[in-house]
Amino acid sequence: MQRCGIDAIEASLDAGEDITLVLALKECDDPRLIALLDRCMDAGIDVSFGSENDLWRMAETSPALALALVGREPVADIDTMLERGGLIWMLAGVQYQTNVGFCIRVAEVSGASGLIVTGEWTSDDRHRIIRAAMRTNRFMPVVFGCDELAALKSWKGRVLAIEDVGTEEPWDADLTGDVILIIGGENAGVSKELLEAADQTIRIPMAGFTPSYNLQAPMAVVAVEALRQRRS
Repeated sequence: MQRCGIDAIEASLDAGEDITLVLALKECDDPRLIALLDRCMDAGIDVSFGSENDLWRMAETSPALALALVGREPVADIDTMLERGGLIWMLAGVQYQTNVGFCIRVAEVSGASGLIVTGEWTSDDRHRIIRAAMRTNRFMPVVFGCDELAALKSWKGRVLAIEDVGTEEPWDADLTGDVILIIGGENAGVSKELLEAADQTIRIPMAGFTPSYNLQAPMAVVAVEALRQRRS
């Protein structure tokens, strides 16, 4: 959740909301912004700085000198992420950097608690991924390279796979509580092992000749439905 602008962030602090990060315009000498950042740092809130373009892209309403992240810790390792619970996405076998980046952005904007990316990725790969994600990984934990089956073994919540062999549509599934949602790779989809480990498999309805969507489309459908259910 975002609090946009100095007034909104001050009100959030006064209300005792759980602000975990403030993104502020760099090299800005506005006295109200300086006072706000001092207050945040005194409260132990992390402060980072971005360009005018960065804040313009991220702000719910522009212009804004500062934005606050509320209700989500932006950094976590895999063990901490799983312990915190909530809604976590897993990209299992996704191969293309731009697809991973777009999925990170979908997960973040829809309020996910974190995202797991399986497989091995070089530093250049991660740079391209972060660029495609518009650096939204700054505001949500993203863990690369973990073993998917090992992660599921230590998970105490439910596991739902999204695959065309599913029998239920997203709006008929329970997407609340602690749940991991699995998206498979562009070619192979969700593996047999992960399908067997899942408590339920969701199918996105299709009506055309082409037998599949682009990777981000089914994720976005489920992400918005999950957001709707979790806000109800």
